[in-house]
Amino acid sequence: MSGDPYAGLAQLGHATAAPTSPETAVLEHVEAPAQGRNYVVRFTCPEFTSLCPITGQPDFAIIVIDYIPKQWIVESKSLKLFMGSFRNHGSFHEACTMMIADRLVSLLDPVWLRIGAYFYPRGGMPIDVFHQTGAPPEGCFIPEPGVPPYRGRG
Repeated sequence: MSGDPYAGLAQLGHATAAPTSPETAVLEHVEAPAQGRNYVVRFTCPEFTSLCPITGQPDFAIIVIDYIPKQWIVESKSLKLFMGSFRNHGSFHEACTMMIADRLVSLLDPVWLRIGAYFYPRGGMPIDVFHQTGAPPEGCFIPEPGVPPYRGRG
């Protein structure tokens, strides 16, 4: 690695307008600091919001993203802006969850990725959506997401 490894980042360290949609949000990455070693990176978004595509009513969720980097790690400011871009985005829970997973897998090409989306009740019933790219590597410590089953989520 020569020069400034962060020189190509457009958002970190700069005033950045909130993206208007997930499709226009820019996700950025930087080189993973410990390539060739399996370690888990976790992001928890406890205040995720999106809109029901039919009613326009807000939906709220806790989203937990775990991944094992290969060459890249996601730049956290860009991830925060991306997650916030769903605020006015109308999409079902499953579509939001898979859009997040697909964008991260495309950006990072991780060894492994898991996402758990724990949506609060709509019509009295919570909807939880889970995805992972495959089995995690043997011997890697992967903690439980820590989001309780629904009974007021806590």
